Amino acid sequence: MTDTTDDIAEEISFQAFDDDCHLLGNLLIDCLQREVGQEFTHKVARVRLLAQSACNMRSTGVDEAAEWLSKQLERELSNMTLEEAVPLARAFSHYLNLMGIAETHHRVRRNRLAVPLSKSCDDVFSKIIQNELSQEALYDAVCNQEVEIVLTAHPTQINRRTLQYKHLRISHLLERNDRADLTHEEKELLIEDLVREITCLWQTDEIRRRKPSPLDEARGGLHIVEQSLWKAVPHYLRRVSTALKKHTGKHLPLTCTPIKFGSWMGGDRDGNPNVTAKVTQDVCYLAKWIAADLYLREIDGLRFELSMSKCSEKLARYVCKIIAKEREHDDLHHDSWFHHRSHGRHSEYHGPDLPTHLPAGADMPACTDTDGEAGLPILELPIKTASHVSPTLVSDLESQESTPTFAKAAVAKDFFPLNNGDTGSHPDSLPAVSLEVAANTLAAKVMANQPGMRKKASSESINKSSVDKLLNPSLLGRPDVAPYRIVLGHVRDKLVNTRRRLEELLEGLTDNYDPSEYYETAEQLLEPLLLCHESMEECGSDTLADGRLADFIRRVATFGMTLMKLDLRQESDKHTEALDAITEFLEIGTYSQWDEEKKLKFLTTELKGKRPLIPPSLEMSPEVREVLDTFHVAAGIGSNSLGAYVISMASEASDVLAVELFQKEARLVVSGDLGRPCPGKTLRVVPLFETVKDLRDAGRVIRKLLAIDWYREHLIANHQGHQEIMLGYSDSGKDAGRLTAAWELYKAQEDVVAACKGYNIKVTLFHGRGGSVGRGGGPMYLAIQSQPPGSVMGSLRVTEQGEMVQAKFGLPQTAVRQLEIYTTAVLLATLHPPNPPRSAKWRDVMEEISEQSCKHYRNVVYQNPEFIPYFHETTPEAELGNLNIGSRPTRRKQSGGVSQLRAIPWIFAWTQTRSVLPAWLGLGAGLLTAFKKGHKDDLQSMYREWPFFQSTIDLIEMVLAKADLSIAKHYEEVLVAPNRQQLGSILREDFLSTERCVLQVSGHQKLSENNKTLRRLIESRLPFLNPLNMLQVEVLRRLRQDETNEKLRDALLITINGIAAGMRNTG
Repeated sequence: MTDTTDDIAEEISFQAFDDDCHLLGNLLIDCLQREVGQEFTHKVARVRLLAQSACNMRSTGVDEAAEWLSKQLERELSNMTLEEAVPLARAFSHYLNLMGIAETHHRVRRNRLAVPLSKSCDDVFSKIIQNELSQEALYDAVCNQEVEIVLTAHPTQINRRTLQYKHLRISHLLERNDRADLTHEEKELLIEDLVREITCLWQTDEIRRRKPSPLDEARGGLHIVEQSLWKAVPHYLRRVSTALKKHTGKHLPLTCTPIKFGSWMGGDRDGNPNVTAKVTQDVCYLAKWIAADLYLREIDGLRFELSMSKCSEKLARYVCKIIAKEREHDDLHHDSWFHHRSHGRHSEYHGPDLPTHLPAGADMPACTDTDGEAGLPILELPIKTASHVSPTLVSDLESQESTPTFAKAAVAKDFFPLNNGDTGSHPDSLPAVSLEVAANTLAAKVMANQPGMRKKASSESINKSSVDKLLNPSLLGRPDVAPYRIVLGHVRDKLVNTRRRLEELLEGLTDNYDPSEYYETAEQLLEPLLLCHESMEECGSDTLADGRLADFIRRVATFGMTLMKLDLRQESDKHTEALDAITEFLEIGTYSQWDEEKKLKFLTTELKGKRPLIPPSLEMSPEVREVLDTFHVAAGIGSNSLGAYVISMASEASDVLAVELFQKEARLVVSGDLGRPCPGKTLRVVPLFETVKDLRDAGRVIRKLLAIDWYREHLIANHQGHQEIMLGYSDSGKDAGRLTAAWELYKAQEDVVAACKGYNIKVTLFHGRGGSVGRGGGPMYLAIQSQPPGSVMGSLRVTEQGEMVQAKFGLPQTAVRQLEIYTTAVLLATLHPPNPPRSAKWRDVMEEISEQSCKHYRNVVYQNPEFIPYFHETTPEAELGNLNIGSRPTRRKQSGGVSQLRAIPWIFAWTQTRSVLPAWLGLGAGLLTAFKKGHKDDLQSMYREWPFFQSTIDLIEMVLAKADLSIAKHYEEVLVAPNRQQLGSILREDFLSTERCVLQVSGHQKLSENNKTLRRLIESRLPFLNPLNMLQVEVLRRLRQDETNEKLRDALLITINGIAAGMRNTG
């Protein structure tokens, strides 16, 4: 059931996996015996045995016996009291989660042992070179690749973050358990740790008792960086660099980052009134604070490592500038030093050229960091809610970082000779030498590794405790010189200031920091780091330069000063409402009532003009005020922290120009308030085409947009002639069914790529994919390799969300693998694009299938008056809102049917019943029509030769294999009114027809025949998954008779959690 993470479909040995499952299962049973009792564990064993026996009978074709055993199981569960059912549901839910942990660990183990590793950089680069592509072309393609993975806050992660971290610890213990050199005592201690973790799992409430706020969601996304990506990124880039060196003779440039990360958490306000301008601002500051904090954690270990005294003349001059500046600062504040020490914001104390304490990990080789455990989250952050931060916390943070770590002024006095060789003069009597002379003097001393001139301890040694003197000895009299430590100490000081400044901004205080005192951009932080790296290479220390320092530089190049740039997203209607308010106030009409040509004329005229459009006295609703406030916040934060502005439900060129106009207006106002230009450039504006109608119109809209001279010139001047376009997989699937959505998305990509090419504009497609197949999910390698030729030209943006973020990037090892797969898939799609349809006939056949599929899907979902009541009765859709898994409401509007229901709960509800209807409904009707018209041979050829069609059929086949009609029928028989059960019979027959058609097209004898691994994993879960479904049916039945029963509601949520764990995806 790991369809979303199983990008390698080859057969794997299950012995080690089974051993891990047995170990964890036995420990869970032991825990249940201690916590609940022997009688309960016997009941668990009986239920599991009945479910296992029923599965065995069904798999061998003995359906009557399977049916009898299922009825016995159903009777057993329906007779349970609530007090018995809840712990049983919890037990099976935990077991499914433990199986998922064992499965993920087994994949890591397999990848580690596989040589060569399929789809790795080494593997793919080798094949590309063998296909006679030049080494230079391969090198350029990798270096110029631009992939951005955007983490979203879509509510599909069912587990609390507390449980996620406990699962990670169990995974690390399984990894340690694989070591062959463990002693008997170490093995026993490891088992004891596992017992503690599983016991802690059982004693932890798995239900979220409140909805997360947008800030909570943002923290969760940022923690993925800290937990895993922070370690994974340098390791991934080393893999790319090593493979490039092997196959092209050149390493990946140090600051080259084929993959970066973005986020929607705290910026996606589409249908979510909880995401405000203030929330967006706080999330940006919080992300920058965490970035500075992570860099600070790394800097001490790096300073400890770079103890060399030999450096380049260029670095020596840089060190001299640092020292001279610090001395100038000290001279300026010398007379008021004690007052400055007590009250100054930048209070300084001259410490040693070594960290006070041994930095974490400084005693370990740099390579161990990449394979280490996933980190735990920062439990104390400078912001708790949308309200201001506690002054006490800020005070504590400041006191912890109040002392810098290098004696820069002491170094300066140590290096510059006094007049007439007077070694006893007061420090303030040092001559005022020019910076150039001072630099030359210091450079000569450092390059020659000569001892400095000894001087008496002066004012920097006073006011220290005896212990402080012992821990932080003065540099005076020391013959060694550590220029790299001086530079990195200066970097550390600026990072401390960066973090403090952000804490003050989060408190709402005025920013009074000089820009030279903190880091705002990655380029500023990279400058001294690259200088150190260049110096080490110049001095012959290439091996040292390629250690922790190289990893630090790679992290800065990838994550910058904000970890993940934040996208903003808003519905186009909100912008129209704001423009209505403006035009009506100005008495020039109602914007929304104008035709498209009049809108474009108005917008382009205002964009070309220099005067502001929005009067300060404009009267507006709170909704319009929020829209304008968002643009003001964006203008103040700038493009260094923000990525794109995505327009949901975009349908016309005017939707894009409206956002450009709001950006222009906001930057005029904010720059006036700041008294200086706004930071960065305007955000790139990205139209999102979601419905089938909008996808069909996408090419026309883009051509209309690019035909506007102002906009085209704007792209060239501000965005390097680059247009980004987003395609929505979720709403198009809900609108027309999965097959039709896939085909319309394919054609839309072809159309918008051609439109941009016609105007010589580079295009990047942004794929808004969900985790489940019904929302465009599936193995990423397969998805990228099946895109239209020419649509992936070295650049790609794609969303990852909910449970998929944790599944793909929760562990450093799995994150490295996923990043590598992204790189190689995009590289192959760029250099060797997939085949297009072989003939026009294939496209015609595809049109026929899509048309009939869409018609059938819409007849069932939108035209059948019984469908909506059937949907509400047979699924737990109405109860999903109690899960508290997201800050966004489940519906755009409270009224309306499927059209107003968001795609995630739509998919989530059907997944719970095991019918997974949205992923396959309509396909069977389309294929059957094609068969009747004699296109069976064409369809089989399309499956063999057309990657797009093959991947579409394979994904739907995988969904059919995960579905279970007997379970879906049980939901219907118990929960659906008798007069609507006929619809269920029709849907089940539709399912069977779809299954037969898919097998005829693929040529398989049974579902998932080409993915035995997946089939084996599905079968291993059924003895635990099926009882949970039956329990859920019984709990739903009772809850709908007693809607206020909180215990029943909790029981339902536990079954939802467990089924989601067993299906390995939600929405």
